[in-house]
Parts: sequence; structure tokens; C-alpha cells
Amino acid sequence: MKRTGIFFHYQNGERLRDFPALLDGILDKDNVYLYDAYYPGKTPSSYELDPVPIGLLTRVHDRRMIDTISRSSDYKGALYSAAGTVAAAARIWRDEIDNAFVFTGYGDHHAGTSFYGGGCYFNGAALAISELRQEFGARKLAIADTDAHHGDGTWQIFQDDPDTLYVCFCGGESYSRNNNINVHVPWRTTDNQYLELVQLNLRQHLEVFRPEALFWNWGYDGTTGDYGDIGISPDTHVRLAEVFRQAADDFCESRLIVVLCGGSRRDLASRLIPCVLRVLIGG
Repeated sequence: MKRTGIFFHYQNGERLRDFPALLDGILDKDNVYLYDAYYPGKTPSSYELDPVPIGLLTRVHDRRMIDTISRSSDYKGALYSAAGTVAAAARIWRDEIDNAFVFTGYGDHHAGTSFYGGGCYFNGAALAISELRQEFGARKLAIADTDAHHGDGTWQIFQDDPDTLYVCFCGGESYSRNNNINVHVPWRTTDNQYLELVQLNLRQHLEVFRPEALFWNWGYDGTTGDYGDIGISPDTHVRLAEVFRQAADDFCESRLIVVLCGGSRRDLASRLIPCVLRVLIGG
């Protein structure tokens, strides 16, 4: 079984309304650790989650952009969203956990160096990569993105960085720059076609690149009935989690950080997140 860290913070809105209550039966496992920020009615935790410090934000994002976001009512949530990803990566590097799931409500992949949008304020994966390099001496790191929409922010940040592999599975045309790779996903597809496309390309690029850790920007917005509907069923995400866990086991010492991205439906979040967590935990 893997030692799995769950990084949670309270988010306004509907999609995570059933959490953390739905983590009952998961949090009581000996190999699961909850790291949390403040949320209404929270139970005491031995592991607290601190917001991202400004010094780290300025290593990735423009100061003017940070100042603008700081005046938003979502600023605190954005800091805690990014903090979960940064803390997950650091704790994996300290060998406290093997993999992680990060609840994020205000990020990730539409936040670039000096722009943001689509509900993404700060780029948690980019911040975590910066921290791993500066504090732990990591070099080669990978991000794979299965949100239904192109991660324009992540692409912009890493387009000239040959030590970061970014593989984005979305509706745009297939093209690449350095180790930024966009894999075209048909707007309407089937479960098996989608899984085959992701698995083939993910494993092919990881095998060549051999990263020290893998960040998975997981969005369930491509599920039938959600706002990025490409025709895949809910069960596809569970199979996708198995693909990612196996790839992390095979190519980067099981170091996998799952970052929750797109998806709006509360029923899908409540159904899928516990399933993905059980795949990460294993056993």
C-alpha cells in the first residue's frame, strides 16, 4: 500500500460541498494522512496546511498579477489551493508520503506568469516545481494534464524549459515545443479510445524523459454532462487513475501528485474523488 497524503481546504461553491465528510472510511487508514487548512466545522488535525509565501509566488508569477489577485475575495482560497500542491511535493521529497491528492478550487493550468483565468489564479504545479528545484535540488519533472481544456498557463510557463515535460491532452491540435507536447483529443470520443490515447502517449513520453516526479492535473469536466463533455463516462476516470499510478510506479519511483482541476458537478466530484483516492492508496 502507498502512503497517501490528502491536502484539503474549504472552498466556496457546490462541487466540494460533500467534503470532507465523504473521506470517512478513507482517513481512518493507517497509510493516509490529512493535511488541511481552515474550513467550517473542521476536526482537529495533526497536520496543518499553510498558505504559499509571497516569496515563492514571485518566483513564478508577476508581482502586478499577484497584487491584483490579492484584492480578490478568492485570494485566500487561491493561496491554500497552491499550498496543497507545494506541500504535497515537499513531503514526497522528504519521504513522508509516496503520493498525494490535492483538493484545489482556484487553480491551476490557466494561470501563467502574468495572466490568469478560468477559475485559476496561481499555478500550483509550477510553484511546486520551483520549490523542489530550489529547496531539494530536483531537476527533471513532469506534468500531465487531462482537463478537457488546454492548459495555456502551464504551457506558457514551461515552453522554454527543457527540464519540464508538459503533456496536455485536450481539443487543440497536436504540436510540441521543447518538452511541451499537446496531444489532440477528439471533441467526441469513447472511453476506450480516450484511455488508449492517454496511456500510449503518457508512457511513451515518460519512458524517454524519466522525470523525478509526475504531477497529474486531473479534470473531470470532460465527463458526459459536465461543461467540457467529450463523451467519456465517470468510470473512465477510475481507470485513468490506475494508468497514472502505474506510470508513476514504472517511471518516477511512485511519486505522483494528483491536482484536482476542472469539473463543476457535485455528484461527479462526490462519486469520483473517493474512487481516485482508493486507487492512489492501493491495497
